[in-house]
Amino acid sequence: MQEEDFIIEIRNVSKFFGEKTALECINLSVRKGEFVTILGPSGCGKTTLLRLLAGFQTVSEGEIRIAGKEITQTPPHKRPVNTVFQKYALFPHLNVYDNIAFGLKLKKLSKAVIERKVRASLKMVGMTDYEFRDVDSLSGGQQQRVAIARAIVNEPEVLLLDEPLAALDLKMRKDMQMELKEMHKRLGITFVYVTHDQEEALTLSDTIVVMSDGRIQQIGTPIDIYNEPANSFVADFIGESNILNGTMIKDNLVRFCDTDFECVDRGFGEQTPVDVVIRPEDIYIFQQSDAAQLTGVVQSTIFKGVHYEMTVLCGDYEFLVQDYHHFEVGDTVGLLVKPMDIHIMHKERVCNTFEGKLLDAEHVEFLGCTFACMPVSCAQPGEKVSVEVDFNQIILQDNEEDGALTGEVRFILYKGNHYHLTVLSDWDELVYVDTNDVWDDGDRVGITIPAEAIRVVKC
Repeated sequence: MQEEDFIIEIRNVSKFFGEKTALECINLSVRKGEFVTILGPSGCGKTTLLRLLAGFQTVSEGEIRIAGKEITQTPPHKRPVNTVFQKYALFPHLNVYDNIAFGLKLKKLSKAVIERKVRASLKMVGMTDYEFRDVDSLSGGQQQRVAIARAIVNEPEVLLLDEPLAALDLKMRKDMQMELKEMHKRLGITFVYVTHDQEEALTLSDTIVVMSDGRIQQIGTPIDIYNEPANSFVADFIGESNILNGTMIKDNLVRFCDTDFECVDRGFGEQTPVDVVIRPEDIYIFQQSDAAQLTGVVQSTIFKGVHYEMTVLCGDYEFLVQDYHHFEVGDTVGLLVKPMDIHIMHKERVCNTFEGKLLDAEHVEFLGCTFACMPVSCAQPGEKVSVEVDFNQIILQDNEEDGALTGEVRFILYKGNHYHLTVLSDWDELVYVDTNDVWDDGDRVGITIPAEAIRVVKC
């Protein structure tokens, strides 16, 4: 695709707030007329990215181009974009017509031109008969349409939407999703939409950009993002998933839950640790029979309206299953997964790896602390070294003071028979922990690493 096909080009953009990195080396291209959704949890950087596009914040590094023009330092009012905010930011002392006309009056357009443009915008959003209503008398959905009309009346090349449906109730949000999608088709302009709602992103988007911790994790169509997640974060964040540790025995054969399964994946090598993803709706559940690949006992069952959601314990491993057939708690059942429904992913890491410095034969410094270690002979005191620690060798404690250092739980991934935690240490480095203990996002923890768990490797 030629560069001129892209209306937005974000190149190596980073944003720093003091020592905190909000965005790190973002690269994104958006086609003209595309509906792109930036999706991620709170604090991932999605709104910061939108504000950089709008010009409300300045880029620390990199450049932004819109419609072929470099606008990195261009002030907001000179950019060919308009923004719809989560709280709409309507003027309460103005009626609907004057809210929409506000920007046009600032441009000193003629009264006839303003009236023509406002009425055209009202028609676009289905609010033709509301021009003289007070905005405070409108419902949340109607206010949202007025906010969109005010944005599109200026005929922007790009419309930026910052979680515009978040303030609506569930039914109205569903209705407005459909209206937004139809509006996008009618307008034919580029939409860049920010949300933390996975279902909303899957419903609305041509392209989804999944973000976490200031980085882009994956860019793709809704189908690609759902069926072919790039890593465990995406697999866990988009819909429900069973994510398990596995071993790729060879091409088309993977082992997990102490059982060999045929799959369609190739090129991972032999005896390679991998992550296995199986969607709950892709697991067949039936009364125990010889056809079953796994046998388990139903632990819970919930009616979800169109299907039942059940948890099944197979040995030490718990599976989430969604099926039209209902089984009672305590029933022994068989499970089966077809090869094409097993998705294999490269592991992002097989252990913790930290940069460190050997202090003496039995002490090493990393993560801002000094740790005792087993006797080291591969390096000399004062040398830089690499420190490896297995996930299950790190101990988390409720009392922060009991740890050698402290941190905060940032992400929790259930792996079928244990939790894989991402902990941000106060040294601003990530520590990965396998544990059977139950923690919550945001928990403050003490971090202990036993001497025998530390492997020092010469750089």
